Amino acid sequence: MSDDTLSESTAPAGSVARQGPGKAISLAILLLCEVAAMSVWFSSASVVALIRHSVPAAPRQIALLTSAVQAGFVAGTVLSALLSLADRYDPRRLFMASALVAGAATGLLACLPPVGIVVVCLRLLTGMCMAGVYPVGMRLAATWAKGDLGLLIGLLVGALTLGSASPHLLAAAQGLDWRLIYGVAALCAAASGALILCAGVGPNLVRAPRIDYGKAAQAWRQPALRLVNLGYLGHMWELYAMWAWLAVFLRQSFAATGLPNARTAAEELTFCAIAAGALGAWLGGWLADRLGRTTVTTGAMATSACCAAAMGWLFAAPVPVLVVVALLWGISVIADSAQFSASVAELAEPASIGTLLTVQTCAGFLLTTVSIQLMPAVVGKLGWQGGFGMLALGPALGCIAMQRLRRQPQAIRLAGGKR
Repeated sequence: MSDDTLSESTAPAGSVARQGPGKAISLAILLLCEVAAMSVWFSSASVVALIRHSVPAAPRQIALLTSAVQAGFVAGTVLSALLSLADRYDPRRLFMASALVAGAATGLLACLPPVGIVVVCLRLLTGMCMAGVYPVGMRLAATWAKGDLGLLIGLLVGALTLGSASPHLLAAAQGLDWRLIYGVAALCAAASGALILCAGVGPNLVRAPRIDYGKAAQAWRQPALRLVNLGYLGHMWELYAMWAWLAVFLRQSFAATGLPNARTAAEELTFCAIAAGALGAWLGGWLADRLGRTTVTTGAMATSACCAAAMGWLFAAPVPVLVVVALLWGISVIADSAQFSASVAELAEPASIGTLLTVQTCAGFLLTTVSIQLMPAVVGKLGWQGGFGMLALGPALGCIAMQRLRRQPQAIRLAGGKR
């Protein structure tokens, strides 16, 4: 009997034998493909800024370009979770199909007027395709985990954080054409769709045999998973609103102090703050595998909550003070993100991991639309102190959820018993 036959005969039901190249090469390919594919999402912020400055259009029409991607992602994750797509199919092929369609949709945008119903529909389709890229990429990374799950997903989230920062660097530049940004993003997504098939699938992949509409309900029905997801929601309440509004706050603050080129300086510092989160995601993953998931997530959320609560009171503060707090906030606000996904992967049934990761991201991104939209209303009423103070409530409540998870019996399965 051959080794391959022996490994297949002794494998658990539903498991899939390791395919393709080894761990290091596969993860390097996955990181590259994830960032390239997600560029069609990252580009939204810079494209919107360029269109706003160069094309006469109603602000509401321009805002739809970003919100359509968010709405599409939520719709895509709901559909994916109900059909258990991430657990029933080869994650590489699902990733490939999603990236290629997203690339085609984004490429068409470079040939169309900047706003309009067709453009919004294409951005909606792009967002739906991202449901086959972001959570599926985490699922694929988890198939290679062996005592380092937190680090593996942390590397993935760190790479995506760098991608999320890139539009602010572009926004600081001058003379770019929004069509060029769409075109480059489309090519990156298409290339990632072709390259992902070169990555391997790790030995931890277990496929679901059929659609199970009850899988998604486990995210709330099981106490340990419910607490993980509540912690994640607290984290997401703050994260994207911070990323979306930090540049606006810094621009106004720098202008109030009379700093020359306040807009450029604000975009550059925002890029640095968000990009520094890559270090936080990687460090958080490394520490969580050694100290425990609840320990690291609680520490990170407590730090980011303090930064959020303090930042609003630092309006027009000296630039060095703002730089230090912004960088610390950028590092801590994302340091815990991967650990919520890692916790789901460790607590869920193996054949449900993909679906439950998709449910988690769906709920989180749906909540971000609320906090992002609330910010200008709260700032208008209570100032930046009230706006950023509102964001601090999310991670503060998330700390409570993770400490309650720490006392759950199932928490022994986190990080090899380190909780």
